Amino acid sequence: MGLWLLLLLPACAPRATKPTVPAAPPAPAAPAVPVPGAVEALARWYLDAWARNDVAAQRQVLVEAPPDFDAQHARWRQDLGVMASRFDPPTLESQTGTAAVVRFHGVHTLRGLGDWEVESRLRFELRGRRWGLRWTPEVFHPNARPGDRFGRTRSWGPRAALLDAGGKPLTLPGEVIRVGVIPGRVRDRAAVANVLQAQLGVDPARVLAALNAASAQPEKFLPFIDVRQERYQQVRAVLTPVPGIFFRKVPARLTPAEGFAAHTLGRVGEVTAEVLQALGPPYQPGDMVGLSGLERAQERALAGLPSGEVRLQRRTGGSEVLYRFAGEPGRDVRTTLSRGVQAAAEAALADVSRPAALVAVNKETGEVLAVASRPLGEGWHRALMGRYPPASTFKLVTAEALLESGLTPDSRVECPLEITVGRKRFRNFESEVLGTTTMRRAFAMSCNTTFIQLASKLAPHALEDAARRYGFGVPYDVGLPSPGATFPVTDDAAERAAAAMGQGRVLVTPLHMATVVSAADTGVWHAPRLLADADAGPESLLGPGTSESLQDLMRAVVTEGTAKSAANIIGLRGKTGTAEFGMDVPPQTHAWFVGVRDGIGFAVFVEGGGVGGRVALPIAVRFLQALDTSGALTSKGDNAS
Repeated sequence: MGLWLLLLLPACAPRATKPTVPAAPPAPAAPAVPVPGAVEALARWYLDAWARNDVAAQRQVLVEAPPDFDAQHARWRQDLGVMASRFDPPTLESQTGTAAVVRFHGVHTLRGLGDWEVESRLRFELRGRRWGLRWTPEVFHPNARPGDRFGRTRSWGPRAALLDAGGKPLTLPGEVIRVGVIPGRVRDRAAVANVLQAQLGVDPARVLAALNAASAQPEKFLPFIDVRQERYQQVRAVLTPVPGIFFRKVPARLTPAEGFAAHTLGRVGEVTAEVLQALGPPYQPGDMVGLSGLERAQERALAGLPSGEVRLQRRTGGSEVLYRFAGEPGRDVRTTLSRGVQAAAEAALADVSRPAALVAVNKETGEVLAVASRPLGEGWHRALMGRYPPASTFKLVTAEALLESGLTPDSRVECPLEITVGRKRFRNFESEVLGTTTMRRAFAMSCNTTFIQLASKLAPHALEDAARRYGFGVPYDVGLPSPGATFPVTDDAAERAAAAMGQGRVLVTPLHMATVVSAADTGVWHAPRLLADADAGPESLLGPGTSESLQDLMRAVVTEGTAKSAANIIGLRGKTGTAEFGMDVPPQTHAWFVGVRDGIGFAVFVEGGGVGGRVALPIAVRFLQALDTSGALTSKGDNAS
């Protein structure tokens, strides 16, 4: 037994050695006698080595290999951008006693262009008792001769446009002014950083860090921000006198106005490593692509495919086109956005300093008419991606469940100061007490305790079912990423009480709340969508007859409730919301207002803004006033009824 252990130990525990790359296996030698398939086997071996870019293995097969064989292969790959090659099984074309010709079909994938198919030949000679390949550039292509060189061209066609709902372009080719700094010309770094911040909002820390990192290239232009011509004219007189600040004109995609639907439409720029990896073929470094928004989501349609040529540059002069990649033109993408409604949304948010969002949809279809997020300089699309507790705006859902259970706007209800559920105490906002009142009045004044009491008496899962009818937990595709809304399924009494007033684990995007208020008004929930030609998404019916009562309740909010400061806005119906978050005492609050008027359902949200009726409602009023002033709802091509 001991002997066996001694013999086995070296095999079980070998001494660590430096790994070595295995040498290429020797090429099989086809015998001199004409054995069927022998030359084809040698050809297959050569083509397999070529496919894996094993030039050393390829060379083993050659007869009198050219001294620059390796260099020719490297140049061929580099000049054409060959990423991969694959070959069909070769076929013997002819064979005599000392010569054989094998035909083969190859497919070479060229970076940024696609597949180039080539039919060519391998010519074998018998030397002694071994066959060998007499290699010439003909192997690359039948037309190639010694000294010729391969080349390529590649270009993208004009990028197609994003269109509004009426088919008019929202994106057009134009120019912007790129504002930057040449480090070697700077006299006062702090002055440069401060003026760029004051005039254009550029982070001074970013400017100083870039200047510090550029010490080795003092004459390199460092870009910091692109501005439209109109903005450049406003700041030029202040920026020009500052030593080190320079300007350059660069081509750009322009929208109807600066910041117009910026997060939604997105931007175009040189492809990043991350985007390049996600896009894959036919993209390559240096390409201009959509980097965000619909420009990114619709990149394939808008860009089309690049065209190009494979060319053979003759040693004796001139060139020959060996292959053409036809490419494809980009296709315009029509959105559901209304130019006028979007402009009104931008105007309403113009002076809002806090993070905010405004979304408007066609209440009958769910088509998104306008969507705006603030701040503009932040890449995150808060209107579509931000999920927050809806607070009292969720009472639209709770009210629908109560109406479905048999209550009416005139039903008598109680509104005490506070109520305890599951050992958790709930109070009305700002200590509201209505006593015995109507459901209409409790909804208008947003009495939390009323809706908690009434929701607790609903049948099991009645509130969850109502939330589902409003699209909570329903997946849909807007055209850009948006997570929708969630409603907790729980047996915990306190959590259910919080959910009934839109707190706890109830979460919505501003986009989704625009569809909720639309559904309350029409009786049908429609999933939102941004692309005009996309299929309609999910939809669901509210309880029969509940929409008329919900219209009554929402109008009461404006005429006698928490939104009565907007009572002069004819036809406005809606709901305010003040959503608590965080651990502060008293807690911080987000401000909400959701409303319906003239065929539009909309949501206004201000992150950490405070009270909905005092902060979000005035923004909603400015939005509606801008719509009235512009006549956007009656303009040709508008898709809001």
